[in-house]
Amino acid sequence: MTGVAGNEDHRPVLDSYRRLFRTPGAVAFTLAALPARLSVSMYGVSVVVMVATLRDSYALAGAVSAAGLVAVAANGPWLGRLSDRHGQARVIVPAVLVSTVFAVVLAVCAGADVPAWTLFVAYTAACCTPNVGAMTRARWTVLYPDQEHRHSANALEQALDELCFMLGPVLAALLCTMIAPQAGLIASIVLMLGGSLAFAAQRRTQPVIRPVTAAEREKSPLRVRGVLEVTVTFLFTGMVFGSMEVVTVAYTDSLGRPAAAGVILGLLAAGSAVAGLAFGTIKVRGTTAARFLVCVAGMAVLMQPVLLAGDVWTLGVLLFVAGLATAPTMITSMTLVHELVPESRLTEGMTVTMTGLLIGVSAGASVGGWVVETVGAHRGYATPAIAAALALLVALIGFGPAALGRRRPEPARPG
Repeated sequence: MTGVAGNEDHRPVLDSYRRLFRTPGAVAFTLAALPARLSVSMYGVSVVVMVATLRDSYALAGAVSAAGLVAVAANGPWLGRLSDRHGQARVIVPAVLVSTVFAVVLAVCAGADVPAWTLFVAYTAACCTPNVGAMTRARWTVLYPDQEHRHSANALEQALDELCFMLGPVLAALLCTMIAPQAGLIASIVLMLGGSLAFAAQRRTQPVIRPVTAAEREKSPLRVRGVLEVTVTFLFTGMVFGSMEVVTVAYTDSLGRPAAAGVILGLLAAGSAVAGLAFGTIKVRGTTAARFLVCVAGMAVLMQPVLLAGDVWTLGVLLFVAGLATAPTMITSMTLVHELVPESRLTEGMTVTMTGLLIGVSAGASVGGWVVETVGAHRGYATPAIAAALALLVALIGFGPAALGRRRPEPARPG
């Protein structure tokens, strides 16, 4: 027994991830989904830069972007539910084709002499693409229902998300500014269409359609005990990300170093990616709810020192450190949602929580911009610091010791 334990302790770190890809089809669906996931990280930036450049109005660009996020919030859970009931491929193909058509219309209208309302209509209709990230996570949970593999899979997914959001906005900005205002959106359209269709073609790893009981059909995932708390926690976590981006751009600009914003935000994502990959190799212990509380608390604590940054390089170091807690929080959250939501509504449940994150990003950007205008760029870092503290407060209310003693969230199936 001792020898076996010793071998496990010295097992190469990457073995946790190599084991995930031993199942036939795992590599294929992961690689197929990557272009679509990169497209998501490029989409918003591409639209904002395109509209602001061609229409000479950041206000219009921001309003169009906000309308798109509202559409994503409305469509996401519905598309997730359809995926659970009819299969991922049957939903992805028509949805991505419709989205592609209206995204092309948006690119044309942005540069044409047409009323501004056409941009809102086109972008709203273009934001009906399924959440490929939620669908890949759903596939992993079906392939590996045990906690150890599921933990590593969620860590891998979060690291891939961080990689896409490190590269996507930079690539979009370069295409829009160096080639043409519409270039970023066109590239995003091609990546989304190609990646989504390639992912839909990987049918052997697609989750089996499970029968939905009458009670499950009538009950939204938000009414499952614990899911609302995770979703609201995600909302405030999204506010951390959204406000951080706006405040950092404003702060580096105030120091006369606007180009440093991308590098600084990249360090935040890099810290999160490193922590996520490392976290995925750790053998988890205790309840998922307890780990969720610890991770959210870590995020709240590590976000506070950012207020003390006095120059760009100190800020970069502090944001890298702050990022160390974000990926573990997201990883544990997805594991917790999997334990709480019925298998027949898994994609919908994950999409609901991710929608909360998107709403938070939008709200955080708006609040962060207002705070910067009101009290200055440096003090604007109070916004992500407070948002992280509010995320912890919600997590404590939902999953703290007192709450667990009164009404412990019960998994919808054996975890």
